[in-house]
Order: sequence, then structure tokens, then C-alpha cells
Amino acid sequence: MSKYPVIVFEGIEASGKSSSLKKIIKYLKMNKIKYVSFREPGGTNLSEKLRSLMLNKKSSLSNKTDLFLLMASRSENIDKIIKKNYKKKVILIDRFVDSTLAYQHYGMKFDKDLILKMNNFLLGNLRPNFTFLSVVNKKNMLNRLKLRKNKNKYDNFDYNFYNKVQRGFLKIANKNKSKYLILDTNKDSIKIIENKLIDKIKKILK
Repeated sequence: MSKYPVIVFEGIEASGKSSSLKKIIKYLKMNKIKYVSFREPGGTNLSEKLRSLMLNKKSSLSNKTDLFLLMASRSENIDKIIKKNYKKKVILIDRFVDSTLAYQHYGMKFDKDLILKMNNFLLGNLRPNFTFLSVVNKKNMLNRLKLRKNKNKYDNFDYNFYNKVQRGFLKIANKNKSKYLILDTNKDSIKIIENKLIDKIKKILK
């Protein structure tokens, strides 16, 4: 694996995905390891504007429009962030190509081959080196979402949708188990999850 890998953090809403990312950032900072981090949708200045269009609670954009905005955001991130830092810094991404498959294909039933072709067109030979996938059950997810002060459009689907998306994530991960670590935030304590994250990142960066 590269000295500066591309590492992705995936999971449905309130799964603990972003908390895992913060733990890894803290570890990299403590060990003075160069990194860059961004989220999807979002990233560059333009990508963040596209994010605000997509995730606005009052948005009336169609799911198809969201898909194209997401790909436009990703295109900008690849050109302006990933290519600039590839193999020069550890690249940490809060959601990436697996999210598009999980949400837009498994959740919204868009054609899988179309999404794969769009991603392949944008990424070329680039692929994430490792992915941390956080999973959560219905009770914990709903309880955590209740505590969120600022909710966006994607925080307001019914649970059946999130369940489809999470099953999609697990299908993706189980096809290439060596490149995924599944973090069960229902049964493991915050400390146990942190230990798993740090143990794995040490191995990845060796």
C-alpha cells in the first residue's frame, strides 16, 4: 500500500462515520503525518455550493439532478484535491464512490451500470486503498438523528430507505473484505471502535 493512501469513511446517517474520520485525523496530527480531508458531496468551494443545493431541506431537486450534481462535485474534487495530493499526503474522504452506489442504486434504484460507468469515467485508475464502514441499527440511528440540531434533506428519509442503503454498503464491503473494516457502532463502545481504527490505520501506514 502507498505511504500516503486514499482512505474512505462510509455509512448511513448517524452511523458514526464522521466520528471515525475525526479519530483518524487526530491520530495523524499527533504523529505529524501529512494528510488532506474532505467530504462528499462537498470539498472544493464549488463542490460545497453544490452540496448546499443538494442537501437543502427545502430542495425540490429530483433524485436524478442530485446524482449529476454529486458527480460534478466529485469531478471537481478529483481534479482539484485528489490529483494534487495523491501519494503526497494521506487522503481522507467522508463518503465517496460506495455512497453513490449505496444511495443512488440500492436506495433509489438507479441503474447500477450507469453509476459505475460515471464513476469509472471520473476516477480512471484511481481507487481507494481502504474503507472504514460504520453500521448502526434502527433504534440507535433514530435516537441519534433526534439529537441533531441541523438536519438536511438526507436526514429525513424513512428508515426503510436507510435500511436498503446500509444493506447495499454491506454487499459492497463483503465483495472485497480485505479492503474494508466494518465498525458495529451498536455493540462496540466508543473506545473499542477507536482502538480498532488506530490498530488498522497503523497497519495501513506501515
